[in-house]
Amino acid sequence: SLASTAITCFTRGLDLRKGTEDVLCPANCPLWQFYVFGDGVYASLSSICGAAIHRGVITNAGGAVRVQTLPGQENYPAVNANGIQSQVLSRWASSFSVTAGTQSTALEAVGRTVSTARPSTGKRPKKTLDKKAGNKDCKADIAFLIDGSYNIGQRRFNLQKNFVGKVAVMLGIGTEGPHVGVVQASEHPKIEFYLKNFTAAKEVLFAIKELGFRGGNSNTGKALKHTAQKFFSLENGARKGIPKIIVVFLDGWPSDDLEEAGIIAREFGVNVFIVSVAKPTTEELGMVQDIGFVDKAVCRNNGFFSYQMPTWFGTTKYVKPLVQKLCSHEQMLCSKTCYNSVNVGFLIDGSSSVGESNFRLMLEFVSNVAKAFEISDIGSKVAAVQFTYNQRTEFSFTDHITKEKVLSAIRNIRYMSGGTATGDAISFTARNVFGPVKDGPNKNFLVVLTDGQSYDDVRGPAAAAQKAGITIFSVGVAWAPLDDLKDMASEPRESHTFFTREFTGLEQMVPDIIRGICKDFLDSKQ
Repeated sequence: SLASTAITCFTRGLDLRKGTEDVLCPANCPLWQFYVFGDGVYASLSSICGAAIHRGVITNAGGAVRVQTLPGQENYPAVNANGIQSQVLSRWASSFSVTAGTQSTALEAVGRTVSTARPSTGKRPKKTLDKKAGNKDCKADIAFLIDGSYNIGQRRFNLQKNFVGKVAVMLGIGTEGPHVGVVQASEHPKIEFYLKNFTAAKEVLFAIKELGFRGGNSNTGKALKHTAQKFFSLENGARKGIPKIIVVFLDGWPSDDLEEAGIIAREFGVNVFIVSVAKPTTEELGMVQDIGFVDKAVCRNNGFFSYQMPTWFGTTKYVKPLVQKLCSHEQMLCSKTCYNSVNVGFLIDGSSSVGESNFRLMLEFVSNVAKAFEISDIGSKVAAVQFTYNQRTEFSFTDHITKEKVLSAIRNIRYMSGGTATGDAISFTARNVFGPVKDGPNKNFLVVLTDGQSYDDVRGPAAAAQKAGITIFSVGVAWAPLDDLKDMASEPRESHTFFTREFTGLEQMVPDIIRGICKDFLDSKQ
């Protein structure tokens, strides 16, 4: 058909089904969020629109692109072109190339906001962003903590409402997009509306217009504490696995202390941004209790979470950069816990000494460890490889992105039976399973389950895997020699090596493995 398919900034080559497909890239994709692997020939893991800009087929204004599926290859190179740095990938199962599409198929591509592409042929293309769903690429539950103090005054309060309204519209609020609520800070905080109250930008805009100015002291600390503790409950519409964000608007400076509120917000896993407007001038500094108030409140003092606007007048140009920050979920450091920010791979011994019923006990152990993590497309991921002399990837990190699917895939693993080459299996898993995700945001863990002596060297492959950033826990059963287990395990070896005589003993180890992963995760963040 003539109609092109409208895609998002994040659609990858492997998301397309046909050999040749005409697609429409939206305008204004955030360049720094693109994952692109290769040059000219791109691994199908790459973003299509990112590859098209990298190749020079389109600019960031979007447009029509023809995507041609190609076989996989080895050694995709890293090349910097047109503002995008592509990355190296040692091998991938399929590739694609991009050429200019025919513009006649479409008049306008889908924007980052909520619109749909209309082709001139009169046939409607598949919609990727329907209005109700909103911008699915922006994962966020946001509280706008607006300044309602005498500091800002009625006139600038209205300008603040306009600005928040523009930000809300550009976010692409929808059932599957971002959700927002508003809290007003003054003498006492007031939650104006919750995340669950509205899921359409129009309704949110109307609610913002209706807000009345309260006046009083600028007790931002009190309001921030109240919002962190009360706003993000499940019954008020917070969603599991979606980053929680508070955007604090502050005209001038707070009347109270922000430090304690900042600590509480971090403990509750909330990402605090501070938008400071008209920050204190030299002659005002004497009136400010704590000059470092921004650094005390933000999620991390790394520059990402603070944002400055000189005045409330002419703020339109500040809308988009703020929205891009709020939508970059991989930067939301305060949401990251060991439960939602790890890749856990399981290497399962399928040798003939295990036997069918003990193999089931091993799978049960794997399920029980996997169950502890928040598995989603932006959360933790799980993969499994079974080995004898050969290796079989049962499923990779990108195959299943819900907990139910992962658990059912584990249940469906069939016992292979054969020899034991654990060293080879570690090399295979590091290369094929962890290789494709090694530049991702998650921390990588491998749990090796074996019941016997390996026929090959395990020390070399394990050291190489650890050097590639994979933390190894070795779990031995029955005849697995302690020396092998220690040789595979990460440092400190004692806390990464586990052993049980009987397969039934695996069950007791589950909490220890989960705790070990969490401890390593936290240590790596210090």
